[in-house]
Amino acid sequence: MESNPSPLPVSKKILWTSRVLSALPVLMLLFSAAMKLAHPPQLDEGFAHLDIPVTQACGLGVLELACTVVYLIPRTSVLGALLLTAYLGGAIQTHVRVGDPYFFQPLLGVLLWAGLYLRDPRLRALIPLRR
Repeated sequence: MESNPSPLPVSKKILWTSRVLSALPVLMLLFSAAMKLAHPPQLDEGFAHLDIPVTQACGLGVLELACTVVYLIPRTSVLGALLLTAYLGGAIQTHVRVGDPYFFQPLLGVLLWAGLYLRDPRLRALIPLRR
């Protein structure tokens, strides 16, 4: 029976870098979810521009919040990153459809995965950038 070598522990410097990289998109996603749930007047304008019924704001806010919470839990962070990647993919498609710029959503996704990659040795073992 083959035994897998245990992954190297993460240094404090890399751990804090990963936390900062993850905190930026998480804060943006939490703010976005909060705005969808709070329903400020500007939300109606934004949803109308994107041709999304404003009645879907609450559901999208709950979905965004739930995916972000799953990402924040260490045991489920990879699942959360996958869910947020799908959510951000939908956001990209929505912006492409109406002709808006869409550089911000991929950037959030890259930051989410970069932060997770740096702090999770299992993910680094699964996807080695070099051998």
